[in-house]
Amino acid sequence: MIADQAKKNHLFTRTLLRWEKKNTRAMPWKGEKDPYKIWLSEIILQQTRVEQGKPYYERFIQKYPTVTDLAKAEEQEVFRLWQGLGYYNRCKNMLAAAHKIVIEHQGKFPGIYEHILALPGVGEYTAAAIASFAFGLPYAVVDGNVQRVLARFFGIREAVNNGRGKKIFASLAQEVLEKKNPAVWNQAIMDFGATVCTPQKPDCTTCLLQKDCFAFQQKMVNRLPIKTIRAKVIKRYFTYVVISGRGKVYIHKRSGQDIWQNLYEFPLFEENEFSEISEFLQKKAVHDLLHENSTKCFPSFRIYKQPLTHQIIYARFLHIKIKTSQTLPKNIQNDFFPVSTGELKRYAFPKIILEYMIDTNFMKNLK
Repeated sequence: MIADQAKKNHLFTRTLLRWEKKNTRAMPWKGEKDPYKIWLSEIILQQTRVEQGKPYYERFIQKYPTVTDLAKAEEQEVFRLWQGLGYYNRCKNMLAAAHKIVIEHQGKFPGIYEHILALPGVGEYTAAAIASFAFGLPYAVVDGNVQRVLARFFGIREAVNNGRGKKIFASLAQEVLEKKNPAVWNQAIMDFGATVCTPQKPDCTTCLLQKDCFAFQQKMVNRLPIKTIRAKVIKRYFTYVVISGRGKVYIHKRSGQDIWQNLYEFPLFEENEFSEISEFLQKKAVHDLLHENSTKCFPSFRIYKQPLTHQIIYARFLHIKIKTSQTLPKNIQNDFFPVSTGELKRYAFPKIILEYMIDTNFMKNLK
């Protein structure tokens, strides 16, 4: 049995290496040996498609060509450049890692797997990618593409997203790794999963592994890999009150343990579900604001939507134009500060707020 498994492992590895020679995908970071650039591409591509991440990668490399440049950058400047990618903890960890590299490694990216893994925001997959691509170290990458290819070819029926399954896939990925050339091998299996052994409608008819693929032979391609059911998605309902006057708008920085840490936003009211606008306007804080300032009120009729990992945010916006800031509620005066149109471009906002700004030509109408 062991001999048969070893033979199948060898066949699998040789076949995919042969496939990679003729089917390599062109990407800006492919073949890159600079660990900083590899790390940057991997962080950007966490939870992000290649097509979306590519322009961000190119802009970051142009603005911050080295990890030292990134570590010296102002936080808001980096968040602003990241804007639109979402999952802002990645950006926060990226800055923390850059600072750690400068302080603890004198600005030189660490070349030891354990040291790479110790960087903020770097997990086993990212550490293996950097170690293999930049330093030629024999560590197998295990992402969704790799798990899918392994599950189908070897017939693994353990769930990919539970503890036991993750260990099984990690062990097998290490077994089939081409240790003499881990960078090429890791790229080969990821490319194969992304272009041939895809989640939906895989190209089994031309697949070189078809003859020995468990899933194809057993007609289980659409049933593998197995995933356990994830937690229920929570729906949240945000009403943003956009307060502006004399060319300025009030914002503040989000803090705490909730979503969008370190990003900026307008005054926020969260409800279990959206109330009618007329009912919402009777809320004491909103009613007092409108009454005291003799303002104009412009509710948006569009509901904006932003899916996150385990929740979906629905947002609507109520734009209030005030005559004076002197009678603003104390919580607004204390927690928010006014910024002009020109200054507003310096701050990073959640995607859902940016979408509202673009949709309403907000910068122009603020003047």
